[in-house]
Amino acid sequence: MQDTVTHPSPNAKRETLALRSYSFISYSTQALVVSFLPLFFLDKGYNESQIGFLYSVGPMISIFANMFTGFISDKNQTIVKLLRILFIFQFIAIGLLHQVDSFSITCLIMTLFYFCQTPINPLNDSLILLSSKYTGTPYALVRIFGSLGFAICAYSFGLILKEVGTGQTLNLLLLTITASILGTFIIKDYHGSSKKFDISGLMTILKQPKVVYFFILLFFISTAHRMYEGFLAVTLRHIGASDSFVGLAWLISALSEIPVLFLLGKYGDRFKEIPLLIFASIMYALRMFLLSSITEPYWVVVTQLMHSVSFGIYFSTALRYMSQLLPDHFRASGQAIFTIIWMGIAGSMSGLAGGHIYANFGHQLFYQLATAFAVVGAIGFFFYNFKYGDR
Repeated sequence: MQDTVTHPSPNAKRETLALRSYSFISYSTQALVVSFLPLFFLDKGYNESQIGFLYSVGPMISIFANMFTGFISDKNQTIVKLLRILFIFQFIAIGLLHQVDSFSITCLIMTLFYFCQTPINPLNDSLILLSSKYTGTPYALVRIFGSLGFAICAYSFGLILKEVGTGQTLNLLLLTITASILGTFIIKDYHGSSKKFDISGLMTILKQPKVVYFFILLFFISTAHRMYEGFLAVTLRHIGASDSFVGLAWLISALSEIPVLFLLGKYGDRFKEIPLLIFASIMYALRMFLLSSITEPYWVVVTQLMHSVSFGIYFSTALRYMSQLLPDHFRASGQAIFTIIWMGIAGSMSGLAGGHIYANFGHQLFYQLATAFAVVGAIGFFFYNFKYGDR
């Protein structure tokens, strides 16, 4: 249901434009981190196992980072100032990364970077959700500009790095982070009452078999997705793709999710959530299976188009179902568990174990394992629907 405008702002249009511009800018950094930072480390001489470890640092640190920044934001009643500080420390971390070659020192610096980078999206989402009560602009119509920013910048940076080399990835990161810092000066800080994470709520949730079963199934699908996300760029490089093609692949996936998110926001309530999650899980399994057998870069384009019917449906539907599964006073605790599974456990496992498998057995077995995770998730949701679907 759409938030109502409780305090209409006389500058609603200008505030919405500022938020959309900021969202576009802030997601440009994520486009570099996801699409090209793995290639930077690959060209620096790190193997897939080391890259997998670096990729797992973010999810591991995100569990603590999100709880810490959430506490700081609630205590000081500010999101924008916290975002600005996080961007400044990101800039410092990338500046330090310029100076080192040691893998162990790189891990330490990336820990600092990810501590400041992983809370950005949740804080952005909170800010946009709060803003909708004042501007009257629904969350999706602001958040969609983040997807556009990711898509356009992923492709544009790919074209640039094809010409200048992946060694310039860090300089581009410094540029996008600087733009994000400046962006925090054009957006307004919105405040509102929000239910906080409560450990008693967590324990109450974990005593319910239906809820625990649901979160276990989310883990399987999340792991399949994070395996794909972490190693797609490396896979493309190994099968001969240029940096511009890597950017094109991410452009296609980001653009493909936009119409699906819009349609689900408008008509999603006409469909039951669990059948949608079964469908998304099957699409994930098919997508991962195709990736396991691809040897030509252009076929990856087909699998990237499937992003809309895998991630696009899975992520938004899972959040929607969780909002129905849990009562309001446990919503924050449920969101915390979802974040821990999505960003923390699944991301760490896909980076550590996945990186080891990729380095020692190649991309075929790696994506076959991701396929298996998705299949288990699909079967699990089928039985979940059979047991709980009509309740």
